[in-house]
Amino acid sequence: MTRQIHFGLFMLGTGNHYAGWRLPGAFDTFTTLEVARAMAEAAERAKFDLLFLGDGYVASPDTHPSWQSRAEPLTQLGAIAAMTTRVGLGATASTTYSDPFTVARAFASLDHLSSGRAAWNIVTTGREASGAHFGKTHPDHDKRYEIADEFHEVVCGLWDCWDDDAVVADRATGQYVDWSKVRTLDHEGTYFSCKGPLNIARSPQGHPIILQAGGSDVGQRFAAKSADIVFTVIGDYEDARERYLAMRARLVEADRNPDEVCIMPGVMPVVGRTDGDALDRLNELQAFMEDGRGLYMLSDRLGQDLSAYSMDDPVPDLPLADASHGFARALLSRAKRENLRIRDLYNITVAARGHYVLCGSAQTIADEFEKWFTGDAADGFNVMPTHFPGGFDAFVDEVVPILQQRGLYRSDYSGTTLRDHLGIARPAMPPR
Repeated sequence: MTRQIHFGLFMLGTGNHYAGWRLPGAFDTFTTLEVARAMAEAAERAKFDLLFLGDGYVASPDTHPSWQSRAEPLTQLGAIAAMTTRVGLGATASTTYSDPFTVARAFASLDHLSSGRAAWNIVTTGREASGAHFGKTHPDHDKRYEIADEFHEVVCGLWDCWDDDAVVADRATGQYVDWSKVRTLDHEGTYFSCKGPLNIARSPQGHPIILQAGGSDVGQRFAAKSADIVFTVIGDYEDARERYLAMRARLVEADRNPDEVCIMPGVMPVVGRTDGDALDRLNELQAFMEDGRGLYMLSDRLGQDLSAYSMDDPVPDLPLADASHGFARALLSRAKRENLRIRDLYNITVAARGHYVLCGSAQTIADEFEKWFTGDAADGFNVMPTHFPGGFDAFVDEVVPILQQRGLYRSDYSGTTLRDHLGIARPAMPPR
């Protein structure tokens, strides 16, 4: 079959489960080259499309361990680029607390140095406390997306300032750049002013791949307009299918071909010898969280302080806060649909920070992935192992071969760039 599953790896050195690092033999840091190398090499061995590094600016005792102490994503991916040859390299950069020239230059540089494997995850930064690090007042939700829209426009414009053949490097004449094929941008907008051009030639992919995960209505419109990969937060198969079809409809409205955009829900696979064994492994991790430390995470995901409620209270009707709508919408929708208590949402959140947890044997997980992929619920998955290396190795060594045997997943890379892996065409130069 021509259509095949795409896989991204959500890299967190201490594991995606809050307590993953506490298991015997698990990595307990996200700041060493050795840990980054092990994760990247395993993903490339399994022929994953890309590695994904999220980011944030707020550290506190209640946040996930890999948020408390972590390397800056682009620095980390620059090192990983030298250790790998095929797997894509996706990093988060904020449109609220960065500038377009710096971001455009950084991702173009990563794309050159990795021979065409870079991807930019556009985020608007939901946490209000982030502003204090930059001496800024945190913009409200919709304004953050207005800024992001113009930011994205400027970055793409800067990537297009150089023609593909502008660097001639003619030894006979001594001409290095044909400056008739380089233009300024001259952007003057509401939020940004940028002269351009970049001081780096157009990158191997033309534009690095764009990732986006907006959960609000305005965020989904932005994703439909800008993204090559859309990350989604979902509660179950039916929820995933509804969001998948809705996003494809939005892509049509945005005059884009839905088949050229990959929709990838975040999923935490817990692989066991049997379904029961997998559940035991998840329960072992959940037992580390019985002291209630994950309540901050749940409150943060919902944008509401839940400390005044009992864990056994039903989930109250809560408005969507000004922070991240995607997680809040998915969690509250699931709570209403399944009549959950706060304790239930707590357990969901500490396990995978609000993403879907898929627990079972390798066969069960492969069956479920096939159901989602063939049933209009996903084009692939952002895989979130509970811990590294063991949790990811189990997925790579046991689940991936089943999907390969079924013809649902590649047995080798067919190209060298991330666009090759995704089957997304390189953007043509705009008319001059």
